[in-house]
Amino acid sequence: MNFSSKLLENAVSEMSQLPGIGKRTALRLVLFLLQQPNSQTKDLSNALNELIDHVILCESCHNISDNKICEICRSSKRDKKVICVVEDIRDVMAIESTGQFNGIYHVLGGKISPVEGIGPNQLNISSLVKKVNSNQISEIILALSATMEGDTTNFYIYKHLENFEIKITTIARGVSIGNELEYTDEVTLGRSIVKRILFENSIKNIS
Repeated sequence: MNFSSKLLENAVSEMSQLPGIGKRTALRLVLFLLQQPNSQTKDLSNALNELIDHVILCESCHNISDNKICEICRSSKRDKKVICVVEDIRDVMAIESTGQFNGIYHVLGGKISPVEGIGPNQLNISSLVKKVNSNQISEIILALSATMEGDTTNFYIYKHLENFEIKITTIARGVSIGNELEYTDEVTLGRSIVKRILFENSIKNIS
């Protein structure tokens, strides 16, 4: 692809590094931005700069936040005794969109995957164990996707928490095996959360 402008080429090159964006799509997006009022394009640029410079992770749940403790963890309307364990912020947003969960979250930051070189020590698992050990937690909901990596991570967490006097549950298998939570429709995901089952029973059903 030949460009008449080096500035245009650089912008397209940077845009094409986004997931699912090829060179042609990047070119269309850049040209679209060029056709918009300068103020609109600058607002987008400023918003991205603000995000990069100021966003932090919640010290409690590891979710993306503007403050040391995120709004969900700070909310007095949330049941702090029920923790939903998810892979990343996309899963938090997916579950929040169902309106069926009123507890708090714990974001692992990934799943155990030997193929990708991701082990338990690289995830926020130890902080979850500490949270259970130091707080009055009544239930842990394991809401990882129904993949081999998700099941492995669920089982690892379960073995580290099974000696605590808490209920350990998992979302019902209404979410298809191999599906990521963010791609599951709100109704199905909501029902899976409401009809969650004991993790111990889910292991027996699989075996």
